[in-house]
Amino acid sequence: MRMGTMIDYIKEYGDYTFSEKPLNEVDSLVLSQLAYLKFDGLVPGPGNAGMVSLEELDVRPDRDKLFSDERYREPNMELFGELVKSVRFRSLQVGNYVNEIETEQETQFSAITCFLGGQTVYVAYRGTDETIVGWKEDFNLAFSEPVPGQLRSVEYLNRAAEGFAGSFYVGGHSKGGNFSVYAAMNCRREVQDRILKVYSLDGPGFRPEIREGGHYESIAGRVEKIIPHSSLVGMLLESHAEGYTVVESKSFGLLQHNPYTWLVRDGAFVRVKGIHKRQKFMDDALNKWILSLDEGQIHSFVDTLYEVVSASKAVTLMDFTADWKKSMTAVAAAAKGLDGETAAMMKKIVVSLFEIAGEHAKEELQEKAAEGRQKWEDGKQRRGEGKERQRHRKGKTYIEPHIDRK
Repeated sequence: MRMGTMIDYIKEYGDYTFSEKPLNEVDSLVLSQLAYLKFDGLVPGPGNAGMVSLEELDVRPDRDKLFSDERYREPNMELFGELVKSVRFRSLQVGNYVNEIETEQETQFSAITCFLGGQTVYVAYRGTDETIVGWKEDFNLAFSEPVPGQLRSVEYLNRAAEGFAGSFYVGGHSKGGNFSVYAAMNCRREVQDRILKVYSLDGPGFRPEIREGGHYESIAGRVEKIIPHSSLVGMLLESHAEGYTVVESKSFGLLQHNPYTWLVRDGAFVRVKGIHKRQKFMDDALNKWILSLDEGQIHSFVDTLYEVVSASKAVTLMDFTADWKKSMTAVAAAAKGLDGETAAMMKKIVVSLFEIAGEHAKEELQEKAAEGRQKWEDGKQRRGEGKERQRHRKGKTYIEPHIDRK
């Protein structure tokens, strides 16, 4: 199979059932992306009996409600179309759908349970959606206390696991990946013992306090973290250098966070050696900066940033970018209105970030200089060995091979 995306994967392997080809990493990305669809009013929630198959959703007269997230509307429609055409996914049933957006509590939480036939169950958490409050909750992950969405993820997993027997998978993309790991390490022990694997697909990590406060070590061997080679989101608060797999993307920079850009070949993601060096440098600087702030500084930074962006009156990121000039005018006006103490705090935070970035740049230059010296020494040694070989050859006769130049 040539390189393609998860949509090409469905086209290639869609005739296989899950009993013939067990769930794998690409299936996990497919189901995590499925969780972004807006199932409101179409799929039963927790406590409501019954499930709905993708085939049944496909014939609903209001099926287009599924694709109301304008960011990925077209690829989501194509994905769903291929799913319902495939033997592998068309009879997949979904239930326990939750979608909560609580502005006052700064929470955007959504999850769905997928029953893939036989004993295969996948609990999928939605990542950051297009709402401004969802975007802010991503920043709140830098706090030393769990965010409401993380706590909800534990409640959801415990309750969802009561609805079926046997083992199951948990996963999600972006913030959904973070929620998946958090839920798995903090759920009830009898639920945790049933988890086969946890997929965090470019999901942020955790502050040390959050990781240590849970039971991460009890699930560490079952966590599969996958990030693209220019990952920013997935490397936030990520301290385990060897704890992730790096895959190729057809895009660049932050756009690699889009799961439709991840490349697949022969039924698996295309692997690369590691994070791009420049991106790794930026990720390390950002993480060091975040961990250098105290709780008050983090709250001040996040609240002020949110206040400035919210001044545009945008509810979603699409609203914010739709009229860029209007949004930026509102942002500039809000920034001018900051009190002296908050403005000074913002300046201090930004300065500290540049200082840390400067230290990293200095370290990188020192590393490059050391590498240069080592290469020069290696070259010097090779040149010496070459001269030694030439001395040994002196006095010997060589016959030049005949070359026919006709």
